[in-house]
Amino acid sequence: MAGKKQEAGKVVYREFGVNETEEELEPVDLPPQQHNLKIQATRKGKGGKTVTEVTGWQVSDETLQKIAKQLKNQCGSGGTVKDGAIEIQGDHRPKILEVLVSLGYKAKTSGG
Repeated sequence: MAGKKQEAGKVVYREFGVNETEEELEPVDLPPQQHNLKIQATRKGKGGKTVTEVTGWQVSDETLQKIAKQLKNQCGSGGTVKDGAIEIQGDHRPKILEVLVSLGYKAKTSGG
């Protein structure tokens, strides 16, 4: 196979229905009233530690980081943004629900 060189940026293989522009689209920032957020406490894959997870976001990464920082400050605990969800260390479901509702988001707790 000597003599064959691949040019930079050239598509070698592509699945049917996958469009290059679909991969590059940024998520649209929806207004807070149009979100359906789920707040739940979980320990799966966290080494036995409880984290409060907020899922259902449809905002850009920058907005998600700002909201996560505000929630961490209000709860007085650490946290992170993973896979489009906010994780706050500890079980802070009532406090997070209160903060998100005061910001205008539609949110509800899930699980026991």
